[in-house]
Amino acid sequence: MSFDPASFQPKHFLWEFRDGIATVTLNRPERKNPLTFESYDELRDTFRDLDTCREVKVVVIRGAGGNFCSGGDVHEIIGPLTKMDRSGLLNFTRMTGDLVRAMRACPQPIVAAVEGVCAGAGAIMAMASDIRFGQPGAKTAFLFSRVGLSGADMGACAILPRIIGHGRAAELLFTGRNMTAEEGLAWGFFNRIVEDVQAEAFALAGELAKGPSLAHAVTKKQLDAEWHVSIEEAIELEAQAQARCMETNDFRRAYEAFAAKRTPEFQGD
Repeated sequence: MSFDPASFQPKHFLWEFRDGIATVTLNRPERKNPLTFESYDELRDTFRDLDTCREVKVVVIRGAGGNFCSGGDVHEIIGPLTKMDRSGLLNFTRMTGDLVRAMRACPQPIVAAVEGVCAGAGAIMAMASDIRFGQPGAKTAFLFSRVGLSGADMGACAILPRIIGHGRAAELLFTGRNMTAEEGLAWGFFNRIVEDVQAEAFALAGELAKGPSLAHAVTKKQLDAEWHVSIEEAIELEAQAQARCMETNDFRRAYEAFAAKRTPEFQGD
C-alpha cells in the first residue's frame, strides 16, 4: 500500500502536508517533547515510507511549545530499559538506530527547526537532519554520559565528528554538556541562528520544494555515500550521478527556462 501524505494521521506526533512540505511536530510540550517506544517506531516507519513518496519534496522537523525534544522519556523508556535483558536492550538500540538510518536514507532533504531543549535522542534527530536552524538560547546536549551511557548512540560517533570535527564531538559526547547556540553555529552544527527559527526553516523548505527533487535526492545520497570512498571514487560516483540527472526532464526544463529568461518550474521527473 502506497504512502499518502495527504491522508496520513500518525498517533504519536503531528503531521502536516502542504505544497510539497511535510511537517513533523513532536507534540508533548508539557514534557519538552520526549520520545517513547511508540513514537520511535512510528517516526522510523514514517521516514521509511517517505523513501518512495514523490509527493513529499522536503521534511521539516520541529517541536511544540518552544522546545525541540528532550530525548527518551525518563519514565516511559529509561525506567523500562533498566529491567530488560540483553536481547531486549539490543532490540531497542537497533530500533533507535533504524530511525537514523531511515532519516538518512529517505530522499527528501530534512530541515530541523531547533528551539529550547534539544537533548539526547532529540539532539540525534537534529544531527541526522540535513540542515539545522537554531534559535538563540537553544541548548543541544548529547547527554548519554550523564545517565551512565556512552556517546556511541544512534550513529553519533560516526556522524557528529563529520559535522563539527572530532575534538569537539569528543568533548560533547564525553561530557554530555550543553552546546550553546553560538557554539553550534561556530562549529557548523547549525546553519543559521535566527529568532523565528520555524519561519526560517519553512522559508528554506519552500525554496527546496520548488527545486528539482530528483536532483536533491541524488545530492543527499551522495553526501552520505562519499563518506566512505576515496576522492577518486567520489569523483566517478558524482560523474555517474550527474549524468543521470542530465537525462531528467527537470534538467531540460531548466535549460528552456534559462533560454527564455524565466524561472524554471520543476516537476520531479
